Amino acid sequence: MRVYLALISLSVIWGLAFIFIKMTVEDTGVWGMVFFRCFIGAFFLLPIFLVKIKQRTTAIPYKHLIILGIINAGIPWGFLAWSETVIMSNTTSVINALTPLFTAIIGYMFFKKQLIKKQWIGILIGFFGIVVLTEFQIHQLFGSNFVGIGTMVVATIFYGFGSQYFKKHLQHEDLIITITISLFVASLVGLMIAVPVEGLPQIAAFDFQTLIIVLALGAIGSGVAHFLLYYMIINGTPEFAATVAYIIPITAIIASYFILSEPITANLIAGMLFIFIGIYITGQYQKRH
Repeated sequence: MRVYLALISLSVIWGLAFIFIKMTVEDTGVWGMVFFRCFIGAFFLLPIFLVKIKQRTTAIPYKHLIILGIINAGIPWGFLAWSETVIMSNTTSVINALTPLFTAIIGYMFFKKQLIKKQWIGILIGFFGIVVLTEFQIHQLFGSNFVGIGTMVVATIFYGFGSQYFKKHLQHEDLIITITISLFVASLVGLMIAVPVEGLPQIAAFDFQTLIIVLALGAIGSGVAHFLLYYMIINGTPEFAATVAYIIPITAIIASYFILSEPITANLIAGMLFIFIGIYITGQYQKRH
């Protein structure tokens, strides 16, 4: 029962995160959002992190943690926020569901993972969902139209790399240490890009609503969410935890309709269904093995 409660809680947290980013990205800046979200998340975990560090007797794999922070949070969270400056938050959440498909492709291309014919069919079906989301105008992914759907697709590619990299190099590491250090690294990525592009992030300039949302995105959307995710993996299965990819877009679509008055279009629903079918088919082989 607790793992199902964790699943629902995580889907709500990450589903609402898309709406909250949409509401505040103009105030924080794209890379300022990355900095605040990651730094607050790392700071939230700091007390437990310090206890873990004090108890640790082996060396910390800083190299792998730095790489993970860059490819699994710093860069993709920036591209996610960048996308939300152009497209609706509900569309962003649906594209985010492509992550399991790119995880499979990148595993095949760079990490010696195998894919059978049925999985490739599932991947193609999922990608057709993107074509539907663009209203069959695939050129939106390129050129001057790249920012939006294109940048969000890039974010999911980085998530795929991050997942495979974590599995290969860090899956046996302490989770609190992994999450805290990688979030801190990601905050530095956001800061280093924000300063020359957007200026030094100024939290003192935020109004009360923006401040509360940014704090929530960091502490809950980054800190608590990771606890819930790994709780499901440990007490359930990785496959069970992966089902959150199906629920997050549904949560985001409903919330964005009521909070931001974003329309629920036929293309959005159809594209989401194709992506869900693709995820389901691609995941079947992994579940049996």
